[in-house]
Amino acid sequence: MTVEPTIEDAPVVDTTRSPHARLRPVGVAAVRVHDRFWSPRLDRNRDETIPTQYQQCQSTGALTNFRRAGGLVDGEPFHGLYFSDSDVYKWVEAASWSLAGRPDAELDRTLDETIALFAAAQDDDGYLNTYFSVDRVAERWTDLAVRHEMYCIGHLTQAAIAHARTTGKRTLLDVALRACEHVFARFTPDQVPGTCGHPCLEMALVELYRTTRDGRWLRLATWQLDSRGRGVLNGSEYLLDHAPLREQTYVTGHAVRALYLYAAAADVVLETGDEQLRAVVDRLWRDLAQHKTAVTGGVGARWDGEAFGDPYELPDRAYNETCAAIAAIFFAWRLLLLTGDGQYRDAIETALYNGVLPGLALSGTEFFYQNPLADAGRHRRKPWFTCACCPPNVARLLASLPGYLYTTSDDGLWVHLYVGSDADVHLADGTHARVEVRTALPWDGEVEIELTPDEPTEFTLFLPRPGWAGDVTVRLGEDVIEPDTAQGYLTLRRTWRAGDRVRLRFALPTRLIAAHPRVASTHFRVALTRGPLVYCVEQVDHPDVDVADIRLTGTERWTPTFTEALGGVVALTADARAVVPDDGPLYRPYEPGAVPTQPATVTAIPYYAWANREPGPMRVFLPVLPR
Repeated sequence: MTVEPTIEDAPVVDTTRSPHARLRPVGVAAVRVHDRFWSPRLDRNRDETIPTQYQQCQSTGALTNFRRAGGLVDGEPFHGLYFSDSDVYKWVEAASWSLAGRPDAELDRTLDETIALFAAAQDDDGYLNTYFSVDRVAERWTDLAVRHEMYCIGHLTQAAIAHARTTGKRTLLDVALRACEHVFARFTPDQVPGTCGHPCLEMALVELYRTTRDGRWLRLATWQLDSRGRGVLNGSEYLLDHAPLREQTYVTGHAVRALYLYAAAADVVLETGDEQLRAVVDRLWRDLAQHKTAVTGGVGARWDGEAFGDPYELPDRAYNETCAAIAAIFFAWRLLLLTGDGQYRDAIETALYNGVLPGLALSGTEFFYQNPLADAGRHRRKPWFTCACCPPNVARLLASLPGYLYTTSDDGLWVHLYVGSDADVHLADGTHARVEVRTALPWDGEVEIELTPDEPTEFTLFLPRPGWAGDVTVRLGEDVIEPDTAQGYLTLRRTWRAGDRVRLRFALPTRLIAAHPRVASTHFRVALTRGPLVYCVEQVDHPDVDVADIRLTGTERWTPTFTEALGGVVALTADARAVVPDDGPLYRPYEPGAVPTQPATVTAIPYYAWANREPGPMRVFLPVLPR
């Protein structure tokens, strides 16, 4: 079945015709961001990050691999890792989403040229992977556990869908369709079990089904999910092959692999209503959220295997790969579309501000692969990596961020992230409306929402009441109202008219957050948060005190102060305590209250901004003195 792409809306995940979705996203092309916090970041992503990453794909040989496979250069070896194709595909996806926000003729031409390389490199049977194309043809599909062949086709397909939705062109979509047809023929559903050691294709196939309405892709995605636990990947728990997915009861294995797999399962539920898979994603989410997520939204605590650990295994020096936080957002977004439950919205917001943004330097051109909660001053961002999965993943998420702000449902219009923006939406009855959000979050708690429907229309406006929110004042026009709250959203139902405004005032106190008592690494320590942001202390702000010596009493009065440093942040300052320097023995008899302290002024900055100045130790969790 052939469906011509449309650029009317360009949703990231298109549940417009998903029978079991509660929410339908408003696409990237329908949203315009004009936000004090986010606009500079999205502009920098478009103007600095995406062009710089293209140059990295050139200089590292990732693009040369396609020229080599297409017979356009001679005598070149293969460059990089066997999955380096995926870095280019993610870059194409990022560049494609960015075109929805602002047309760019030069970038459009660069995409056309890059896509032509993909087409040239594709084999006659649809197979596309430059690692195997020239001198490893006999090795195709011989190592599903390790070689990432389906993973690369997954990123190709996601890029193709983004490109089709934002440009209206189908050049890349045709390449992806041929590649997916090759996979379908090689691993035919209900005949040949086949799944990849690194999930990704499953999500892409469901989105391809949504794009083309060709049922083969939904069948193949479901078949790949159900091929796990059959020994295709040698029974590896690390690769989520230790049991059939429908029987898995806990989050385990490589964090990004796991969360891409779970997100795909949620995608299938959105399309089929499969109750067994629904129960699986629900219980896996509970384990993830209740036992295996850092205060920053980071996931995948173990450096060994970039993997999930045991329940409550959340050390300060956790791995917390940037890609894993992005994968958690993908999983949560699909569950939000399924249910409209604000717990998933809260998880997206936390991971976005504190799990993903730290992965990108304020310059937009350097990146973290890992995001620990404490450091001795040696962990610094880099322009690129041998395994360069994280940089283009950050770029594609930021480029598509406008597509995560609004949705509609049968009963109304939903705002999910308080980001200054406006959007053109079509309500369930077909009425066109414009919605605009104005806010200074995350620094200030004022939010204003203005609605402009083409004609007076009755519907419910759903506004987040975030988990971090304490007191909130709601005004409709000049009147203070007390709307109902359902599943983390304020619900306001009325007949809306052009110019109607809702004003929210969220209190933004500094909160001290303690972890569950079973999180051994944080006993008697707390993290600082304000609004959606997690804070940390850096040595550069404490020239007279080692940050390892900082102690809190728990009764400090934290003063928020806006500073232009670090791109403009609200820093938190308080009079606290610090351990008196001690050159005594490493171990000594325990004596309650025996550690002498002295006054110290403590300054905390948003965690996302750390490591953008001179190197030095950093801490998120700070010890609290016993009372």
